[in-house]
Amino acid sequence: MSMFQSGMSLQGDISHLKNDFKLQDMLVSSPASPAAYVVGMAASEIIYALPALAILVALGAIYIHPGLFQALELTGALLLMFLTSVTIGFMFATLSSDIVQSFGWSRLLTTIFTAITPVYYPITYIPLPFRYLAYFSPTTYAAEIMQSAVGYLQLSYATVLTDWAILAGVTAILLVVVSRNARWKEV
Repeated sequence: MSMFQSGMSLQGDISHLKNDFKLQDMLVSSPASPAAYVVGMAASEIIYALPALAILVALGAIYIHPGLFQALELTGALLLMFLTSVTIGFMFATLSSDIVQSFGWSRLLTTIFTAITPVYYPITYIPLPFRYLAYFSPTTYAAEIMQSAVGYLQLSYATVLTDWAILAGVTAILLVVVSRNARWKEV
């Protein structure tokens, strides 16, 4: 949830810089690419989230005791989730006309992607007819990967590989969609 929220926070920041400070207008006329801009903004969101992430990593080390492979698996899932949320945040930021609109979308999407899906609990807690709805969210796959990595959810190797493939595929599709449909320049 923390990584998804950090990526979605990018939406408000970019919207503010675009609409209030007209920074994006300056960047469009410079040699900077949209990708370089988003990478810089995403790095700033990670730096801003470092204190919370440090506490979560310390708590994970104390209570979960992940091995090297588990730590890599957790880190990979978190980074893919962050990249997914950055692409969604950037897309909505380029489409929004003011910061209030961006904040509203950011909070709504963060709630939908992290509270309704099984981020805080195993997917088995969702009643079966509704469980299938959770699979429309990429956070479900990241949560399953992470819960399986630390032993909270027993999944087959094939299911974990499928979760990785879907999460990576959704992230790649979102990157392509955003790179083609985000409004970098006003038309």
